Amino acid sequence: MSIHSQLDGALDKGFMVGYLDSLALVERLHRLLLDVIKDEFERVGVLEINAVQALLLFNIGDNEVTAGELKSRGYYQGSNVSYNLKKLVEMGFMHHQRCEIDRRSVRVRLTERGRRIRDVVASLFERHAEGLQSKGVLGPEGIEEITFALRRVERYWTDQIRYIY
Repeated sequence: MSIHSQLDGALDKGFMVGYLDSLALVERLHRLLLDVIKDEFERVGVLEINAVQALLLFNIGDNEVTAGELKSRGYYQGSNVSYNLKKLVEMGFMHHQRCEIDRRSVRVRLTERGRRIRDVVASLFERHAEGLQSKGVLGPEGIEEITFALRRVERYWTDQIRYIY
């Protein structure tokens, strides 16, 4: 075996270790994000909504959307979207209305109560963004690099799903 092929094998193994570490980090960050949101809601005394539901309200924002649109954006697992939308409507955080064109489809938008939850999450994210910058954890260039790299991985994975072999 040549030194070159041994080196290639070592580089591949090192890349694989780094790739698996990155995957684990993405999973941990998502769980940690949900914990941070949960802690914020406990701090402000909002206990009737969970972190996934709060993030759902934040991501809907001022839009009127269908469950299918939320799933296609890739934010949520399929059955969780329908369940959480139903709960949010029942608790008064969202309005829902059947689509005129496709009666099977339901469009949802935030109520005033839902917008207040969205605003709590938005405020939390603003504080975090300010803290990351002011403490020198991450600046504009760093966030651009991370976002660019993650979008490239997202594009690669999407291509793998759509165009396998």
